[in-house]
Formats: sequence, structure tokens, C-alpha cells
Amino acid sequence: MDISVVVPLYDEIESLPELTSWISRVMDDNRFTYEVILVDDGSSDGSWEMIRKLSTNNPFIKGIKFRRNYGKSAALNTGFEAAQGNVIITMDADLQDSPDEIPELYRRIVEEKYDLISGWKAKRHDPLSKTIPTKLFNAATRRMSGINNLHDFNCGLKAYRKAVVKNIEVYGEMHRYIPVIAKWAGFVKIGEQVVEHRARKYGKTKFGMSRFVNGLLDLMSIFFVGKFGKRPMHFFGTMGVLSFLAGTIITIWMIAEKLHSIAKGEHYRNITEQTLFYIALVAVILGSQLFLTGFVAELVSRSASERNKYQIEEVI
Repeated sequence: MDISVVVPLYDEIESLPELTSWISRVMDDNRFTYEVILVDDGSSDGSWEMIRKLSTNNPFIKGIKFRRNYGKSAALNTGFEAAQGNVIITMDADLQDSPDEIPELYRRIVEEKYDLISGWKAKRHDPLSKTIPTKLFNAATRRMSGINNLHDFNCGLKAYRKAVVKNIEVYGEMHRYIPVIAKWAGFVKIGEQVVEHRARKYGKTKFGMSRFVNGLLDLMSIFFVGKFGKRPMHFFGTMGVLSFLAGTIITIWMIAEKLHSIAKGEHYRNITEQTLFYIALVAVILGSQLFLTGFVAELVSRSASERNKYQIEEVI
């Protein structure tokens, strides 16, 4: 099979007939063998009934229905597991991604041997409240990940070599940083393609302002786990040495100050009576514990056997 198109969706009943028809037309025009995997992330608007109807009329359309809403990352990961094509294309179900981009994405994966091609919506139809934070996050991700040739890490329209999606896991809300996950997994040939961003035709966006906070936290998790996940002592050891040295220096300075005062016969305060001692002690201990607890929890989460198990109600 040439192409698997994975489409995560949540309450997109109005756009599904047009989207699947458009995809099928592109595939037939280019004589691709294909499948369209529609992952219903717990929709309540009748989207699953529409998927069932569409699959009856088109045998290349397949569906996976979650019993409840898990999020886009869960839908993508489940779609990746089911995909059989040599090239996997992901796109959103809201018709803001154009299926006409598929042939060029496929060509670049097959002929130019890219591991991953990420779309870049250079001209967006989004309000400033969405575009400005997105630019900031993309800039931060480029700097932290070292993937300097991508402008939009979160674009839903992407193409992957099959080996990529079969060797990465997407969980939580990590779908924003799939190129970073792929890089940490050893797939380093990552490219970009300018794609069309269409105005939303049906419904309304499912993402609120909380996604920016979650995005920052996910970026930090990706960076630290990817960099130190296999060698955590490099991180813990560095933090421990720096903390120990800082504490030692402060202690020696306070002791020296006390001895100097004694030698001169001046009045002095006990070290434990100084406010600075307690502020420094509490800040160092509390900050280190909070950060290390979060890091260890992330490592445990990645090792948990149930981290990517979802309740699937039905499969077509």
C-alpha cells in the first residue's frame, strides 16, 4: 500500500463527507493505493455514524472509535499503530488542510528519502491570539530541539516514512512535538513544505488557551526526557554537584564571616539565626525536589505499560 491517511477527529460530522471525497479524488487521480483511517476521539455529534456510512460506500475508508475523548495524541498514536501504508500522511478533519498537498509530500518521502516532512502554513487564517503564541512556541522549540529548519512544529499536515511512526510513541499532548520525538528516536532527515491553510468551513476550533500552557510543559518534558532519559545521572549529577558547591560556598562564607567577627571582638549572629540561611536552604531544597520529582515522574510515565492503552469501542 502506498499511503495511509490518518485523520484524528472530534465532532466533525459536517466536514467528513467532503474531506473523504476530496482525499479519494486525489488518490484516484494519482493512482495511489491507499487507506483512510478516521479516528473518532469520542465524538458526540454523530461523527461515528457518518464514518460508518462513508466506509460502506468506500472500502478504503476505515474507522476507529474511542469510547471517550482522549485527545489528539492518543488518536494519532492509535492511527499510527493501525496504518499499513509505506508513507503515512496526517491531517486534521476540519478541511483547513488540503489533500491536494498529498502527492508532493509522498514524492519527497519516496524520492528524496526524507524521514518526515512537516507542513508550514506560511499564510494563516487564524487570529493574532493564536498566531503570536504559536510563533513563540515554535521559536522556543527550534532552539531547544536543534531542528532549525521547521517553522511550524504543530502543523497537522505531515508525511512520515512508515518506519518513523512504527518506532515512536505519542502520548499526553505530545503531538505538537512529533518532529522532536522523531529526532530523539534517530530519524534526523526532517524537511518542511509550505502548504495551504484554508479557513475553517464548518464548526469551531476545539482548542483553548490552555493548550499553550500544556505546550510549554510538554516541550520541557520532551527536551529533558529526550536528552537525559537514557543517562539521567548526567542531569542529576550536574544538579547535585552545583547544589552541593553552592551550599558549601555559602556555608564557608557565613562561617568565615562569623570567625572574622570573633577575631575582631565584634558582635556576631549565629549562622542559624540569619534569615538568608533559611531562605537559601528552603529555596534550594524545595526547587530541587519539585523539579526532580517531575522529571522522575516523567520517566516512570514513559515506562508504564498502560500509558498508551485506550478504550476502543468499535473498529470498521
